[in-house]
Amino acid sequence: MFAIVRTGGKQYRVSPGDKIVVEKLAGEAGDSITLSDVLLAGDGSDLKGTDGLTVAAEIIAQAKGEKVVVFKKRRRHNYRRKNGHRQQHTILRIVSVGGEGQQKKAAPAAAAAPKAEGDAKKAPKKAKAAPAPSQIDEHEVASSEGVVPADAGTEATQDVTNSTQDAAPAKGKAKKTPKA
Repeated sequence: MFAIVRTGGKQYRVSPGDKIVVEKLAGEAGDSITLSDVLLAGDGSDLKGTDGLTVAAEIIAQAKGEKVVVFKKRRRHNYRRKNGHRQQHTILRIVSVGGEGQQKKAAPAAAAAPKAEGDAKKAPKKAKAAPAPSQIDEHEVASSEGVVPADAGTEATQDVTNSTQDAAPAKGKAKKTPKA
């Protein structure tokens, strides 16, 4: 049986017994890990579903890759920089392909659920929101605040609207109205 797994931004075709070199993973030599990002699985030419499928692997060693020389130069400016880099790698031995990962992941989720409920109990209660304006009667507002709403037809409100319409523009020349 084989599987295609993704780790470290790369994809690897693996089968039990294979040794692969991947980007650095956390763990010591001898630790076992599971690769849960399985993209494709199959046996020969038959393909299988990848829902909950995992690949079990054992860390053989943590190693460094070959040195990569980074040399920068700008000609005629006496600019030369030489740096080196060695990438961290993890060497894995694939133990099995096709283990069910849903059973292992369900236990931590169940343990986290009671903790989340405990946090919800500690959270402060939210204050009730004010009712929407459509639900408030005008009579209730007037009696609670002691202010009577102004009538729209009074002379005071008409004077204010007329004075704002007759005001001169703030900047620039006044516009001339066409004569009829």
